[in-house]
Amino acid sequence: MPSRRARPARAPAAAPEADRVQLGLSLRGHRKARGLTLKELSGRSGVALSTLSKMELGQISVSYEKLAAVARALALDVGQLIDARGAAPAGGAAPVVVWAEADGEATYSSGHYDYRALANGFPGKRMTPVLGRIMARERSQFTDFIRHAGQEFATVLSGRVRIEFETGEVIELGRHESAYFDSGVGHIYLSLGRTDAQLLVVMSE
Repeated sequence: MPSRRARPARAPAAAPEADRVQLGLSLRGHRKARGLTLKELSGRSGVALSTLSKMELGQISVSYEKLAAVARALALDVGQLIDARGAAPAGGAAPVVVWAEADGEATYSSGHYDYRALANGFPGKRMTPVLGRIMARERSQFTDFIRHAGQEFATVLSGRVRIEFETGEVIELGRHESAYFDSGVGHIYLSLGRTDAQLLVVMSE
């Protein structure tokens, strides 16, 4: 009988506070490695100086929109920003494939969604794959729609999801149904039903 590779025991899920602290440490490390002040990073990213300061201190959770803006300003993939372990620098010989188990990847909670960034070890990624858990139920839970550069593909793994766009368009997706759209158009995800919906989302920068 062929042997099977043993996999490490699954670690317990991190608390949202731990996620914020890890992001803050990662953000500070990447910013200082580039010799940038918080004010300079604010100017590059368009994210308020006070927000960046609180992010570094692990005091607040922010939307994917702000995470993406800060990552772009630092020439990073969002997954690299979330994961303090980082990834190999781009420019070297790229691996053919990076294997990873979802439970071992870094997580981040915005309050509306939980993100688990995937394949963070691949250098120079052109896509950002994320496992998402949608906790939000009502449009009123958001102060605004979320917008960021690129395109977005989402497929529902469990539950039902409602995607609302600032254009007024609304779509509802069930298990194994998917949507592909321009991420620059304001949008929000909402869970329908009693359980949080689970999605696989792939975003291009």
